[in-house]
Amino acid sequence: MSDRDYYKKLRKKVKDVMTKARYEHTLGVEFTAASLAMRYGIDIDKAEIAGLLHDCAKCIDDEDKLDDCKKYKIELTDVEKRNPFLIHSKLGAVYAKKLYDIDDEEIISAIRFHTTGKPDMTLLEKIIFIADYIEPGRDKAPNLKEIRKMSFIDIDEAMYMVLRDTINYLEKGEGEKDELTYDTYLFYKEIHDKKEIK
Repeated sequence: MSDRDYYKKLRKKVKDVMTKARYEHTLGVEFTAASLAMRYGIDIDKAEIAGLLHDCAKCIDDEDKLDDCKKYKIELTDVEKRNPFLIHSKLGAVYAKKLYDIDDEEIISAIRFHTTGKPDMTLLEKIIFIADYIEPGRDKAPNLKEIRKMSFIDIDEAMYMVLRDTINYLEKGEGEKDELTYDTYLFYKEIHDKKEIK
């Protein structure tokens, strides 16, 4: 089976478990992740697969998500328990393995951390995190034009910009702040601040 045949089959499997809008977003993330992978010289196939599967658990009912977390012994934070829509990344990483036969730990980790981020992310993890934020269908976040441009210039600076805007949004009372997201913000803020000093 050629790579393109593999992607066609994977896209069909993903499309079957998503709403139309979620699938369109997913294709946008896949495209953007592949573009960023080309820019930064990493494996395009891995970026496309991670982009395709990043939201594979998104359209599951909250109760089913919680049940599957118990089934697969996925530990949840208090914030995640109060906001089950946040757990799709952890569950999606497990689905990638169990339902989509992905055994590449780098891809699985990129899916796992695409919502919260984590300090000192791999390049693929950063690419999926950012692609999810900047894909062409996104239009609500502030500073998108600048972040999209920066994503192809300095990916760590783009990480800082996304995380800064996310923290600002959450601190305005628009949602609960996950501790891991804040730790990730502090990590990339430190990189940003060091560049500013220079």
